[in-house]
Amino acid sequence: MNSKNPAMTCASLLLALSGALPAQAAVPAPAAALVVPENIVAKGIPEIPRERVEDLLPYENIRAALLTDWHPTERRLLIRTRFAESTQLHEVAMPMGARTQLTFYDEPVTEGLYRSNNGGQVVFSVNEGGAENFQLFLLDRTTGRARRFTDGVHRYASMLWSRGGKLLAYSSNARNGRDFDIYVADPATPGSERRLASVSGLWTPLDWSPDDRRLLLQEFVSANESYLHSVDVESGELRALTPKPAQKEDTAVAYQGGLWSRDGKSFYTTTDRGGEFIRLVRIDLATGASQVISGDIPWDVEGFDLSDDGTLLAFLVNEDGISRLHLLDVASGRELPLPELPAGVANAVLFRPKSHEIGFVLNWARSPADVYSYDADTKRLERWTASEAGGLNPESFAVPTLVRYPSFDAAGGAQRTIPAFVYRPQADRFPGKRPVFVSIHGGPEAQSRPLFLGSNNYILNEMGVAIIYPNVRGSSGYGKTYLKLDDGMLREDSVKDVGALLDWIATQPDLDASRVMVGGGSYGGYMVLAAMTFYGDRLCCAFDSVGISNFVTFLENTQEYRRDLRRVEYGDERDAKMRAFLQEISPATRASRIKRPLLVAQGANDPRVPLSESDQIVAAVESNGVPVWYIVAKDEGHGFQKKSNADYLRAVLFEFMRRHLLRG
Repeated sequence: MNSKNPAMTCASLLLALSGALPAQAAVPAPAAALVVPENIVAKGIPEIPRERVEDLLPYENIRAALLTDWHPTERRLLIRTRFAESTQLHEVAMPMGARTQLTFYDEPVTEGLYRSNNGGQVVFSVNEGGAENFQLFLLDRTTGRARRFTDGVHRYASMLWSRGGKLLAYSSNARNGRDFDIYVADPATPGSERRLASVSGLWTPLDWSPDDRRLLLQEFVSANESYLHSVDVESGELRALTPKPAQKEDTAVAYQGGLWSRDGKSFYTTTDRGGEFIRLVRIDLATGASQVISGDIPWDVEGFDLSDDGTLLAFLVNEDGISRLHLLDVASGRELPLPELPAGVANAVLFRPKSHEIGFVLNWARSPADVYSYDADTKRLERWTASEAGGLNPESFAVPTLVRYPSFDAAGGAQRTIPAFVYRPQADRFPGKRPVFVSIHGGPEAQSRPLFLGSNNYILNEMGVAIIYPNVRGSSGYGKTYLKLDDGMLREDSVKDVGALLDWIATQPDLDASRVMVGGGSYGGYMVLAAMTFYGDRLCCAFDSVGISNFVTFLENTQEYRRDLRRVEYGDERDAKMRAFLQEISPATRASRIKRPLLVAQGANDPRVPLSESDQIVAAVESNGVPVWYIVAKDEGHGFQKKSNADYLRAVLFEFMRRHLLRG
């Protein structure tokens, strides 16, 4: 059973497009022009000749494979991958075996689990319309039929089968639309759902105890604060397992993920309690005593799993953005040897039932995300999937360089430096100073890492544009002090880190400081808009995807179940002093400063950053007489999940870059 962090993850560059814009007149597009998909509303977008996007097709047909579960009794696994419009569940029966599709929906499938006592039943989650009101289904492999067993209205997530396979645990806000209670049910038995624990805030089931009598739960408050509890499955009695600060002003502590020991007398979790980084620990239930398992590793542990027999612990460490897999003998604490992996990002570490074989997903600059396994007994590393790269040669894809550039302030008596990953185009193909695309992650507590760039390889290989992914202050992965450096009234210090990056670009002999654009999604969209108000005279143009344009209206209009979580990070707009500050720093307040072309993308059904955030910044910047390209997808939420929508956005983005960056 792998641990999961329920914090809202980092928003990628090509995030959601949504829309309720006035539709354009239905004029048939010339045969030579790119056709706008039926669920896209486009405003201010010039006609794009088809010939401009012909060489983009291979980059639009890159796939990835994500591990979701091991079969309970056979050596086969479930993955998520896309062969048509959206990501669906597939089964792989052997390493490098065929991918057998199990679900066939237009909407993306986001989770999937075999029933732990019956591989013939699979539960899965569907994100309908991108609204993130995930619905749960039970698939009967014998008949091939799936039945929804949730209400079709509220949000259901974090599915977890009991060890004996009798009950499924999950969280849902069905009670009041705001708080995520814990439920159990037998999905094959209609009417069996039972609310196990009524709680306040965001709670997630993590693991069933060895005897299936207790559930380990996580209470998520913010990226800096979370706690663990247990609940008795029969009585519903809750027990706090990790202490909360005695005083409100005391330092908050984060506990991320959790697994019971095999004797049920202790549990494993990761925490930053007593240290700067998140460490793997074991906590004794009777005494509360905590033992550090991961040693003195000065980086965050970000995922772990325990073998069924309790003898091996596998965990991942985020080492300056690069994943390192570790394997420990539980009895001796001795670290076991592992094969060397490419410098990239791994996740979903998961032991196969009743074995010492670890499954995981690996993603690096020259390979899309694919599933691998390592058997600790046979010392065998195997690849289970080989996702297509659109027929392109992966050796042509750039490998990033990790740099640290100086910012404006000091840290520990020396000038603070900001980490960033730099992807450069091939110098022999693109000589001279190259234009730059600065991509800023969301979160805000996410982290840019050395991932496979997918279609963004087009920017490097076909357009000759360098891409820089900075991890400005407030990013995760660099310790809890760094994580908090943009909190509250410090918000704009992270924007100054973007200005420091522009200074660094000007010192690089191969980069053109006169041709720089910024792009990002969600909170990264706020950073893009803020950078345009601070440094617009040094930027050619910008791409804002589902970005926050006004913190006050964002906090008032984001889904109710998210508001208190976001207030912890950004500040409470109901406080007069904080409201005035948030209003002052919001890009919508300073929109008159934005004088360079802007591309905005939004999903109409976005529950996180609502459509109104994009509508208001588009209207404000248009009033400056500035060119604004605006795309809204009527069937998407917080990110473009459907291929036709994502392909169109990608084509528009690259045309925007040709016109405003390459000619800048």
